[in-house]
This record gives sequence, structure tokens and C-alpha cells, in this order.
Amino acid sequence: MTGSSATTTPEVTDSAPVTSAVGDRPRPVVGVGALLLNADGAVLIGHRIKQGESPSWCLPGGSVEASETFEEAAIRETAEECGIGQVTEARVFTVALHTGDDRTHVTAGVRARVTAPGAVPATPEPEVFDRWVWASPEHLPTPLFPATAALLAAWQGKPAPTGWAFYPADSDTASDPRAGR
Repeated sequence: MTGSSATTTPEVTDSAPVTSAVGDRPRPVVGVGALLLNADGAVLIGHRIKQGESPSWCLPGGSVEASETFEEAAIRETAEECGIGQVTEARVFTVALHTGDDRTHVTAGVRARVTAPGAVPATPEPEVFDRWVWASPEHLPTPLFPATAALLAAWQGKPAPTGWAFYPADSDTASDPRAGR
């Protein structure tokens, strides 16, 4: 637009840094981790093999999309990453904040239960996860993906890992995430 004072918004991709209008500082990354429990109390955890990262064990999760609640994002990510879509009782139990890198990460931990007995996870994203397992919370595989380690520490009542802070969820708003909208 010649002679126009209109500004354009840069295209946003997963690999392109999103910056604010002030000072070109990266915007925080807002994500979610789903702590999915089966009837036996086992936790679903996947072996993450994403190119460019060291292999680690990770809860289902990812970025929160526009207009989603943390609970909706957790349910969507669980279905996308391991093929399990039948969950109930999805509730935020903590928000974890990591400020140790060049970008702030805000990750909500959402606890949910599988409604289908004997739910078997799939690997619809084999380039990211090569397998999913149901593991006892007392015997989780290692190493853990950093955000997963933080969320599991919060859930188990342990101190936050270095660089992380926990913000407990308010049980009143967690029961109705759209309250106040």
C-alpha cells in the first residue's frame, strides 16, 4: 500500500520468534501439559524424539490455541499426540512459569482421567513420539522433558526445579474455566 500508514503483522510459524511491538522482545510461549491418569492411577507419558532435541519423556501437551481454555488445549493435545480423546474431569492444578531462557514459558498443568477402560495410546506423530506408556507416578522413566518435570513436581508437592515457579490453581475457577467471560 503506497502512501498508507498501515502496518503489517509478521507471519507466525513455530520456528519464527514472535516479538512484541516494544523492544522486539520475544513474547511468552503459552502451553499446557496433560497429566492423564487411568483407573489404576498410572500416568500417561511419551518418549519424545523430536529432531534437534535430546530424547526425553513428556506428558501430552503443546501450545494453547486462540480462544482455547487450558483444559480444552489439554484434551485436544492428548487426542492429537496419543489418540486418546475420551477424558473427563479435566482441571488445571498449577501454572508453571519458566524464565531462565531467552523466552518466558507459561505452562498450565491439567489433570484429567481416561474414561475408556484399557485405553491404548497410539503414535499419530511418530516424528515426535515413538511410544507412550502408562507409568506409576513413583516409577516414571527419565530423563523428563523440562516442562514435564516441573508439572510433575507441582503435582507431587515437590519443590519447583531451578528456573521454574508454580502458581496453584484456584479450585473455584478451575471447576468452571469459562467463568467470568
